[in-house]
Amino acid sequence: MSVLVNKNSKVIIQGFTGSEGTFHAEQMLDYGTNIVGGVTPKKGGQIHLGKPVFNKVSEAVAEVGANTSIIFVPPAFAAGAILEAIEAGIDVIICITEGIPVKDMILVKEHLKNSSSTLIGPNCPGIITPDEAKCGIMPGFVFKKGNIGIVSKSGTLTYEAADQVVKAGMGISTAIGIGGDPIIGTTTKDAVELFMNDHETEGVIMIGEIGGQLEADAARWIKENGTKPVVGFIAGQTAPAGRTMGHAGAIVGGKDDTAAAKISILRECGITVSESPAKIGQMMAELMKVRV
Repeated sequence: MSVLVNKNSKVIIQGFTGSEGTFHAEQMLDYGTNIVGGVTPKKGGQIHLGKPVFNKVSEAVAEVGANTSIIFVPPAFAAGAILEAIEAGIDVIICITEGIPVKDMILVKEHLKNSSSTLIGPNCPGIITPDEAKCGIMPGFVFKKGNIGIVSKSGTLTYEAADQVVKAGMGISTAIGIGGDPIIGTTTKDAVELFMNDHETEGVIMIGEIGGQLEADAARWIKENGTKPVVGFIAGQTAPAGRTMGHAGAIVGGKDDTAAAKISILRECGITVSESPAKIGQMMAELMKVRV
């Protein structure tokens, strides 16, 4: 079992024939991801990387049964690509694109409310269920199959945590990079809830950063509903107030946005917090031994 994607996911790439879409589609195909085609307007009917190209997402759904889409579309057109996938009934939409205008994402969020689609991102590395489906831009070789779920705002720290988990003798059920933009589809709490409800995930690593309330919301949910051990890490402990750090959403706007405040909330909610990114895997291993 895993969450969101697995070997049965029927994946399409929006922006399939562009340079980014092509490069990462090749990597995903090499990994074994079940890519069934792609979408590039006005290029329908062509074959690219041995897979059919469609003009519209709805055509890919009708003809090859697509249920998962990964978006490599320039920022100005990416919200439109997400909306097209929602309207076509795609179950899981993964938007890699960075720099989508906030006003566009407000519209997308409204459309998501009335749909059955799950959006991951934008500005994210994607999702990976090891040995089954790599849906995004993460380095697949880092991830080994196991029972630890990872949710992270940071792509690089996702890979670092996965590497540590593997070196500590464990593995990953699914890793979800939720993205670092101010408005994203799936929140930290949403992802944690998926892992808590997944019978093969036995522990969760939650990686956050300064700015926003996502980690605090997830921590409070875990305090009330959590059934599995959680290790948390908050990036940006040395960040100055009022300055965006790397991600558009990573800015200290109020006293609860700082790393220290978030760490305090996580601990109050019973989450084991790693002060250093170098100890995330070790702490998870210790918690899992306690449960055995």
